[in-house]
Amino acid sequence: MKRLLLIPATAVLLASCSSELDDLKQFVKDSEKGLPRKIDPLPAVKPFEPFAYEGFDLADPFKPRKIASKEGAGGLAPDLNRRKEPLEAFPLEQLKMVGTLQQGKDVYAIVRADKTLYRVKKGNYMGQNFGLITDINDAEIKLKEIVQDSAGDWAERQSVLPLLEEASKGDRK
Repeated sequence: MKRLLLIPATAVLLASCSSELDDLKQFVKDSEKGLPRKIDPLPAVKPFEPFAYEGFDLADPFKPRKIASKEGAGGLAPDLNRRKEPLEAFPLEQLKMVGTLQQGKDVYAIVRADKTLYRVKKGNYMGQNFGLITDINDAEIKLKEIVQDSAGDWAERQSVLPLLEEASKGDRK
């Protein structure tokens, strides 16, 4: 009995599927009507023509340097071929003077950068602007920096790195 009921139910399902398939077949036929049957061929590929670049000896347009005039380019400029010192890797704002040290007539400053202490003296370089140490005293380090302005000219400026005053000193009695 159950098998007899199952056969008509299957026939009804198959009949409904075939009517949906007829609609699908009709849709495909209708959508093909507006399509062109011929496709234009692709354009011919042009062969690659290599280009020999000969501008290696020209000035780099991405470097912020001023092009020298024909009269001569004298004037102030940093020594770019000089070997960099360890403290030149840090901006001046990250360096802290924590003390001084005197050995004979030589006066040294103790500078902290990234939890490391460095001993510097007059004539050493520090900071990222070619900062030359010109004087060291108990309160500060004086520097002469060479910076480039927007026109590409080099200019000197004076900078000072003061002694780091700890906040806890004022609280002590």
